[in-house]
Amino acid sequence: MDLFADDVVVDPYPTYAALRELGAAVHLPRNDVYVLTRYHAIRSALADWETFSSAGAIGFNPMVNEALTGTSLASDPPVHARLRATLTENLSPRALRGLTGRIEAKADALVADLAEQGSFDAIDALARVFPLEVVADLIGFRGDARDNMLRWGKAANQVIGPMNQRTVESFPIAGELYAWCSAVTKADLVKDSIGHAIFEAEERGAIPPGAAGPIIHQYLAAGVENTVTALGNIIALFAAHPDQFELVRRDPSLIPAAFNEVLRYWAPIHAWGRRTTKDVEIDGVTVPAGAQIAILFGAGNRDPRHYDEPDVFLVERNPVDHLSLGYGVHGCAGQGLARLEAHAIIGALSRRVKRLVAGAETRVPGNVTRSIDLLPVLEVVPA
Repeated sequence: MDLFADDVVVDPYPTYAALRELGAAVHLPRNDVYVLTRYHAIRSALADWETFSSAGAIGFNPMVNEALTGTSLASDPPVHARLRATLTENLSPRALRGLTGRIEAKADALVADLAEQGSFDAIDALARVFPLEVVADLIGFRGDARDNMLRWGKAANQVIGPMNQRTVESFPIAGELYAWCSAVTKADLVKDSIGHAIFEAEERGAIPPGAAGPIIHQYLAAGVENTVTALGNIIALFAAHPDQFELVRRDPSLIPAAFNEVLRYWAPIHAWGRRTTKDVEIDGVTVPAGAQIAILFGAGNRDPRHYDEPDVFLVERNPVDHLSLGYGVHGCAGQGLARLEAHAIIGALSRRVKRLVAGAETRVPGNVTRSIDLLPVLEVVPA
């Protein structure tokens, strides 16, 4: 079995179910990885950074791991803590509170316009547009960087996979992003933006010299593509489950729970890497030191040992302990912003739309991000 084969990455859930039945840790010789498949094994591994290291290990090829050296994604404490502090300083609940009204207004205006149109492509017209504007404004991107954010973000995720055709084709595009981040200066970014603040942290010695560029790279690589995926999933799932959307419309307090269920039901990230620092036993399977690990968030999120009816989409479930945003020291640094964006879109939909009718979704195989590429909304019944 090839974990990154087209049919697996487009619809991995049958494979996940089969792997879970084999064990919590399963060796795939073709990929030379041990996949973690069950909820408890994944959560335990995410919590144990000393045994399951991120340093030079989150990708599935050596070139990307080398390129990511010096980022908080690919480092362990204590280096990780110092880098992450600067990354999250401007993403704390207090820092984001001032953005809430502006982001909610953007979401409401966008959804109102699309509802009036009556039909549109949910990915191009909403899922890609909204986070692009939010993140570009927040970080202070302009010019070429702003124009290239989507293609750079997509390529940055593709190259995390093994050295297959998708990775090889994406490396030149990801290289443009690496080159830009290595050369960017404070003057290239909008004044009073988060990007400016990161360079100021470097100037005062809060982070090592040269660390500002890699941190900005992480904002762009992770802050756009994964949010695009999550927003596309929201539209697709609400269209496919009108009864669940109606529950949210009737009770807006369900908005956070609904987003948690979207993340649990369709994990944006297919596989993410770690490397073992010592022999470790997982449910009777000995995983040797130095083994490449593939964490399958979506498999854990559908584990019937942890969730009742895991293959059913239920917005009232509120799975606050889902795995899609990680856990422990490497939990998603931008999850506060992602939630703010998603809650704003769900809120706008619940106010402006009574029902969504969507056509068939089109998915393009991705190495680590499982996203919808096209999703025609054929009809919008306004509220």
